[in-house]
Amino acid sequence: MAHAIWRGSLATRIRIVSGLILMVYLTLHILNLATILISPTAFDTFQAARLWVIRSDVGTAVIMSAFLAHMLLSLGKVVVARTLRMPLTDWVQILLGLLIPIMLVDHLIYTRAAHEMLGVTTMFGYVNRLIWGTEDGWAQAVLLLVAWGHGWIGLHMWLRLTSWWQRAIPWLIGIAVILPTLALVGYMTFARTITGLLSNPRAEEVAHAAWNWPDAQGFAALAAAANNMTLAVWAVLGFAIVAFLARRGLAAIARPIRIHYVDGPSVRAPRGQTILETSRSSGVTHTALCGGRGRCTTCRVIVEEGLEDLPAPSEAEQKSLIAVNAPPNARLACQVRPTSSVRVFRVFDRDGKRGRAHASQGKEAQLAVLFLDMRGFTARTDGQLPYDVVHLLNRFFDEIVPPINAAGGTVDKYMGDGLMAVFESATAEISARSAIQAVEGIGKALADFNQRLDSEGSAPVAIGIGVHLGNVVLGEIGAAGHAPRTLIGDTVNIASRLESETKARGAQVLVSMDTLHAAGLDAPKDVVVSLSLRGREAPLEAVPLANATDIGALALWIAAPA
Repeated sequence: MAHAIWRGSLATRIRIVSGLILMVYLTLHILNLATILISPTAFDTFQAARLWVIRSDVGTAVIMSAFLAHMLLSLGKVVVARTLRMPLTDWVQILLGLLIPIMLVDHLIYTRAAHEMLGVTTMFGYVNRLIWGTEDGWAQAVLLLVAWGHGWIGLHMWLRLTSWWQRAIPWLIGIAVILPTLALVGYMTFARTITGLLSNPRAEEVAHAAWNWPDAQGFAALAAAANNMTLAVWAVLGFAIVAFLARRGLAAIARPIRIHYVDGPSVRAPRGQTILETSRSSGVTHTALCGGRGRCTTCRVIVEEGLEDLPAPSEAEQKSLIAVNAPPNARLACQVRPTSSVRVFRVFDRDGKRGRAHASQGKEAQLAVLFLDMRGFTARTDGQLPYDVVHLLNRFFDEIVPPINAAGGTVDKYMGDGLMAVFESATAEISARSAIQAVEGIGKALADFNQRLDSEGSAPVAIGIGVHLGNVVLGEIGAAGHAPRTLIGDTVNIASRLESETKARGAQVLVSMDTLHAAGLDAPKDVVVSLSLRGREAPLEAVPLANATDIGALALWIAAPA
């Protein structure tokens, strides 16, 4: 998955890296504004360090290069687009991105340019005095929110397919809201303080001298520079609009081609438009989880006719196809631009037939998995009638499944005298704690069940439980239309082998240390065992429990190290 997020063309990777640089720059600026709420000294210290970095020759070169690369490559992406039909998030991000350079001009001119041209000491007091109580002040506050929103949308669209990002979304939303809020509160607090201090004419005179406040001629020069830069920005945006319209016009004049969708319509399309763009502009359902950025491969198609006339895949597209073991006639719909008619089959379609719906494509998550098996079942039921065997199993599951469900788990499948349960939760911590709660509940339920069996003159039931937490892939596995939802991955195998190992260890439960650590728990070293499990190279640390109810004895556990 870490490799997948860097998949894409060179231009895409440059756009991502430049965007990250600008996001770091913006985050430092926001944090700087927020530090005024701590103290003026904290603000000055942070600002001095920040300006030392960004106004150095290297810092200036990196930031300006990132800004120009990001703006030009993003505009280029819009120019080469053949359709205006796109997801709402793409539209919002594009519109916010177009606003940023227009709104940024005044900020750059009256801060960095004022410093370079006129020697102004552009400390925050200078900026506050300049814009507080004016329309420009409101504009700069809006600029901060626009740039921040644009950046977060970009981060989400880039990382939304990764499991860690999905788990962190609640925390990230808090960060995305709290930081600009603190920055704006700091801006207003400091501005009011400065306004109060400078109400004294003598104090204002001293401050202006310290800042090297521009005179009328200096402000005129800055205004002229701002006008020139604004015209330049509009010229670039205008050129991009003209180029886009020109491409649209040429595409309309050129003889169109046809895209024939297997199990779908046949539509006319301009030459050079990607298959995914054609799908969107024609209203044809076409899955693309990464938004058409060439990273997830869920838009891929099997080209049944016209493959020989398609341009060869780029290196980035080829790597993505190899990564999913795609056949030779597979292409990414977001990357391939047909110049002649083609017939394609959407691999991940939503029709429920040959393709797969969104839920069946699979998603990665970090979850706890529990395996449970009844010990000595064959010997116990030897010679019994089938009805008696089924009756015993149903009574057994009636006792142990409710504690699993009560803890937030679900039984993924029954396997004769055993089962596999999964604890699908918002975070790995919740999933691990739910599994631990379920183990304790199973232990208590089994004790009650065995008491009733004893009163009936029957032998008690013995069980083995294995619990492990790790990455799994959830999806619909099976023939189209008959594919149950299940999960696969090494985590499932490890949990199963832990359950098998309980018999050799004389334990009722083996719970991996990965599960305990995820739950914020640990165990004394003298109770931890190191296991060499089949199919796993590295040893696995786990804790054996003679009785499932022992897991609730919190006196055994200490807080896990951070």
